[in-house]
Amino acid sequence: MKAFQDYYPENLSHCYGCGSSNEHGHRIKTYWAEDNAEETVTRYTPQPYHTAVPGFVYGGLLASLIDCHGTGTAAAATYRAEGREMGSAPVLRFVTGALNVSYLKPTPLGIELEIRGRIKEIKGRKVVVEATVYAEGVATARGEVIALQMPDNFGA
Repeated sequence: MKAFQDYYPENLSHCYGCGSSNEHGHRIKTYWAEDNAEETVTRYTPQPYHTAVPGFVYGGLLASLIDCHGTGTAAAATYRAEGREMGSAPVLRFVTGALNVSYLKPTPLGIELEIRGRIKEIKGRKVVVEATVYAEGVATARGEVIALQMPDNFGA
């Protein structure tokens, strides 16, 4: 199964968080959740250099994961709402209009994180996504992404 990010066109796949063309980035992969058709899921294992204090993940990484999970979810949800296949023309790509992250508990390093997202609202070219980061089933960060459909000439 292809991830949402696998449908991004080459000229728009350089994002540090989710771009498959950025060899130094996170290259996250987001999918519709198998256990809940209304949710999306990303799994990511932070590396030792993603540290804040020894043993715990840097909050900026968590914000980045929520951010890119949210924009990918926005694209997939909009394709779904329009009854279209992912990647069909015209291509839908979203950027962040606003990001709000709350840190609930320290996030431990060395384990796979799960980010789960849910669409809160689709209104025209704006999609609001709620996302939660889980470490071994415990919510450690929660965020809201206001994703805006990228203008046609952006990145051209």
